[in-house]
Amino acid sequence: MQGRIGTKLSAFFFEYDTPRMVLVRNKKVGVIFRLIQLVVLIYVIGWVFLFEKGYQTADSLISSVSVKLKGLAVTNISGLGLQVWDVADYVFPAQGDSSFVVMTNFIVTPRQAQGYCPDNADGGVCQSDSECPPGKPKRKGQGIRTGKCVDFNSTVKTCEIQGWCPVEVDDHVPNPALLREAENFTLFIKNSISFPRFRVNRRNLVETVDNRYIRTCVYHKNRDPLCPVFELGSIVRYSGQNFSTLAVKGGVVGITIDWNCDLDWAVRHCKPVYEFHGLYNEENNVSPGFNFRYARYYMENGTHRRHLFKVFGIRFDILVDGQAGKFNIIPTMTTIGSGIGIFGVATVLCDLLLLHILPKRHYYQQKKFKYAEADTGQGPARNNEDTSSSTMVLQETLKAP
Repeated sequence: MQGRIGTKLSAFFFEYDTPRMVLVRNKKVGVIFRLIQLVVLIYVIGWVFLFEKGYQTADSLISSVSVKLKGLAVTNISGLGLQVWDVADYVFPAQGDSSFVVMTNFIVTPRQAQGYCPDNADGGVCQSDSECPPGKPKRKGQGIRTGKCVDFNSTVKTCEIQGWCPVEVDDHVPNPALLREAENFTLFIKNSISFPRFRVNRRNLVETVDNRYIRTCVYHKNRDPLCPVFELGSIVRYSGQNFSTLAVKGGVVGITIDWNCDLDWAVRHCKPVYEFHGLYNEENNVSPGFNFRYARYYMENGTHRRHLFKVFGIRFDILVDGQAGKFNIIPTMTTIGSGIGIFGVATVLCDLLLLHILPKRHYYQQKKFKYAEADTGQGPARNNEDTSSSTMVLQETLKAP
């Protein structure tokens, strides 16, 4: 028993097994085998290594964005008179966030004050006080009901409310837009990013952008692709939309800043790429455009009053995306190992063709597989090879009979 265990251990440590190779001389299978290997080689080198940069480790970015706008517009409408609009009037919010709205059109309800007045017809018409239960506002109502049904005009009665009076009634959207000069407003974007894994910090104000350049440049996709100053009209046109149409009822435009950096090269080659996307679907008639309400409050003869604005504007959302890559031995070896493994696809497909599809598949099956019968007690099992030979056959060349 001990001798048998010793023999097994000796065979385990001091013997080497090598797989049997069968060389098949078949032109069709040989050509297919090499073509599959060529395709795999092109995929591994061309796509995985060169295009996808499988030899690099990647890192995502951390970003911060701030904006500044400049531009003036003039309006002359009833209730407000002649007015000059600057940045503090038409940009929301005023802090210069990465998501902001530029007002392009509006409807104003001037000189509202707290009091009692008939509600808008959208809040519901009535015929008697019983249809106006006190203290229960309607979803489209503009105040708290008092319980009275009063004359809204000569033909319609509505519920009386307590709130800001007179209520908003004008729903006619001016066309063309009142602040159509917004097309010439300029937007200055400052973007700072960091790739913490590689300890790389960058700004969109790259080496070629200085104070003198910023004062005179305006972004152009081909002529000035790194200029951080943009005309709003150009942004809308680059997004595939018409500014005059969009300004009437408002819309949404996305600005993306892409940082895709190969840090195997000098850091100065890491530069932003600006893209613009229209996020407003003109074909959708359900709640078209973009609008909201805000008010300007003031005091008149001891009474608190406000001008209520229904604002139509273009919302700009600035999104920053990208990643950096740098050579690393671990992903390189992983990619090489994966590529070598993929080469096995050629062998699998050619074996399938050779052993199951070709007319002489039975002949090839006999040469590839060696069958041994189970021990029947009448002596050691033998296969169709002479195993007593001291010479190991590593390769057998087959020709079709």
